[in-house]
Amino acid sequence: MKAKQFLVIGAGRFGTALATTLYQIGHEVVVVDEDERAIEDIMHQVTHAMIVDAADETALYKMGCSNFDTVIVAIGDNLEANILATVAAKSAGAKQVISKAKNDIAARILARVGADRVIRPEHDMGVRLAKQISAPDILDALQLGEKHGVVEIEVHENLYGTLQELRLPSRFGVQVITVNRNNDIIVGPPADFRLQAGDKVLLIGENNGIEKLRSYLSD
Repeated sequence: MKAKQFLVIGAGRFGTALATTLYQIGHEVVVVDEDERAIEDIMHQVTHAMIVDAADETALYKMGCSNFDTVIVAIGDNLEANILATVAAKSAGAKQVISKAKNDIAARILARVGADRVIRPEHDMGVRLAKQISAPDILDALQLGEKHGVVEIEVHENLYGTLQELRLPSRFGVQVITVNRNNDIIVGPPADFRLQAGDKVLLIGENNGIEKLRSYLSD
């Protein structure tokens, strides 16, 4: 894995969790915040942490904002500060800016002022959890852009049989990537591979196909 460079603006709970996880994975992570205590708390858990006014375009430019692969504005609770930091980061040459929004109105505003991507962590987690508990066979799901996604399911009796018999691509528009059987990973299993109880199957497909599968598993 090639290490990337991330700039995280805001060292609150979300920003701290994001920054420290990225650093633990092996990336270079710089965190900025106006709160001295927040910086002191995180400075030994990331590559570098500093006290900076993220609304100051000149300050972001001088610290090489354009050199980071991604800038994440993790402020969230203060919309004005979030907007100013997003605009400043884009003006300072950021390649990609991801901004955290608290609600739908904030998300629309941030998109309009230049955020390349807007996330709503609590909303997104709520949607994700609702989908998982409505279809207990689904272990995890991840969207790949607007049209495609990846989903992991645990096989129960509604999915027993060979891949050829199940016809997942024609019925649901999803393709099997891997099968995890007792921690043994089978990549690209053949058509005569028989799914059995306890198998964990990783699938990829269009989101509408995944929703069709989710509905089938919920019946």
